[in-house]
Amino acid sequence: MASSESTPEANSRPGIRSGGFRRAVLRGLGVVLPPLLTIVVLIWAWSTIESYVLTPIESWVRWGIVANIENTLSEIPAEAQPTLTPRRTEGFTYQGTRYVPDPTGRRYLPEDVKRLVDQKLGDFGPFTTAPSSANAYWHRYVQLRFLQRRFVVPIFLIVFTTALYFLGRIVTIGLGRWVLQGFERAILGTPLVSKVYGSVKQVTDFAFSEREIEFNRVVAIQYPRVGIWSIGFVTGNSIQGIADVTGEPMLSVLMPTSPMPMTGFTVTVKKSEAIDLDLTIDEAIQFVVSCGVVVPAQQLPAQSEQALKTERNTSSVTDDQDLAS
Repeated sequence: MASSESTPEANSRPGIRSGGFRRAVLRGLGVVLPPLLTIVVLIWAWSTIESYVLTPIESWVRWGIVANIENTLSEIPAEAQPTLTPRRTEGFTYQGTRYVPDPTGRRYLPEDVKRLVDQKLGDFGPFTTAPSSANAYWHRYVQLRFLQRRFVVPIFLIVFTTALYFLGRIVTIGLGRWVLQGFERAILGTPLVSKVYGSVKQVTDFAFSEREIEFNRVVAIQYPRVGIWSIGFVTGNSIQGIADVTGEPMLSVLMPTSPMPMTGFTVTVKKSEAIDLDLTIDEAIQFVVSCGVVVPAQQLPAQSEQALKTERNTSSVTDDQDLAS
């Protein structure tokens, strides 16, 4: 009898341990994932900018500098100082500069250029091989002398931010707005591309653009039928003609849709039928985007708060018991 009575308790302990372990793991994920995903998104954004903006610009600048300073000889000048040996591969001195052959042996470049690149070869990565020509040596040399990342990145960020500022100013004037509209018409007229561009533009417009619609307050109205309550943003007083017919003031309310608030629609309701909520615009948007999961603390029911505290206390006791066992 004693063994049979102890069996349920013994069988319940693994469940408690597994439940406490699972809750602890989920809590850990809840703490780690938000900053981790933020870092991943920022790294992805920087990698995209670096690959498609910084690297091409850096390459163009490097080509321009090399074209202006490259000092490569294809043959030994007649007035060059005698080489150390009769062979051409030993190099020579010309106009006070020591020249050495490149890896092909057909062209000559200054010795200090080749020495610097060979010494700093590891700075380009552990698996980087030596340049295969005089022109490649000059490109590495320019990158080491003039285009070091510790200087290039801050300058690029300043120039890039300045360019974004002036671009934003340009598109607000008549000519810039006309060019932008023409570009968007061309993109939206392209099959497949228009679908991707349209969706991305909705997200970026909502995230980065200034809202042209000023929300006055957050209200709850019975929509789409009586008994079902929906959250909306009051944008102002509605059409006077409707108010004259109903005999009371009317409100224009933007009804956001989950999880994309920018795809909402507008309804007109009686002012007396709209209930003001103690929510900020940002809190209401978070509520809509999360499909009702994220509820502001001041709007949590008292019973829910008490149940949440009880659950937390129970979880803490269970975790302590698991650790003790």
